Amino acid sequence: MHEAAPVLAVEARGVVFSYGARRALDGFTLAVPKGSLFGLLGPNGSGKSTFLSLVAEMRAPSEGALRVLGEAPRAALRRRVGVVSQESSLDPLMTPREVLVLFGRLYGLSRDEARARADRLLTAVGLAGRAADRIDTLSGGMRRRLEAARALLHEPELLVLDEPTTGIDAAEREAFWKLVRDARDRGTTVLFATNDLAEADAVCELAAFVRDGRVLAAGTPSELKRGLRSETVVVGWADPTDGELEAVRRLPETGDVVQDGDTVRVSTDDASILVPKLFALAGRRITSVQIHPTTLADAYFAHVGGRVREREGVI
Repeated sequence: MHEAAPVLAVEARGVVFSYGARRALDGFTLAVPKGSLFGLLGPNGSGKSTFLSLVAEMRAPSEGALRVLGEAPRAALRRRVGVVSQESSLDPLMTPREVLVLFGRLYGLSRDEARARADRLLTAVGLAGRAADRIDTLSGGMRRRLEAARALLHEPELLVLDEPTTGIDAAEREAFWKLVRDARDRGTTVLFATNDLAEADAVCELAAFVRDGRVLAAGTPSELKRGLRSETVVVGWADPTDGELEAVRRLPETGDVVQDGDTVRVSTDDASILVPKLFALAGRRITSVQIHPTTLADAYFAHVGGRVREREGVI
């Protein structure tokens, strides 16, 4: 028997969208199953934020098809979506409780229900003790949690997050993602964009690699890593030649070999055998060696062929 196709919260087929002469999305195709925690991963300018803006603002693409919660984009669908934008939009002179009650009223909740949900969410995000303090006294992580609480106040079916943890510390990130996972566990679909591949590896159930306005690959982290060896050796290598790289590819311990300037990534099942052979090949031109279990970052670099550098915003 064939498995039933998953119910999709977001579906894009061949989406094209431009800012003037610049094409930000160029045949963007994606399927986000309902109830999933789905990450869009790519460098700055890859198109992931543009796609999220179409979903969050219910804008139709220039070409292609976009469906959100089973429907074509329309203003009425915004009430079923919660959004945490890349830039903060909180009024620094208001208090957390005032913000949540105000937005609850804007979403049509009664005053009593808005207050009850505000207090419940402030407790959930660890801000009950700061509910009456002005927002300009809160840390960056506290503000992000407040923005997530605001986005969840009306119990949306879809939560859209654009680089939600940029600029906050590790402890604040952990608290933020706990809140998001709790929402997912209650049935909310979560679609987020990030250029932090390590964070995505830790939180994603599904992910898509995005570059130049297109989706290059999508699947579970395990599926995206499939075909790579168990370890990755990251070598600082001054001016490797094409012949040397080809010699590395011919080694029996070697999987994928990806050059990115003076950095060479080699997947392998036994770094202890591979690394001495690399030194025998390149000698003192090897300036550094790092060995780690294969990650989503390694899969990303393998899919894009080493064309993305840290200066482009992927870490």
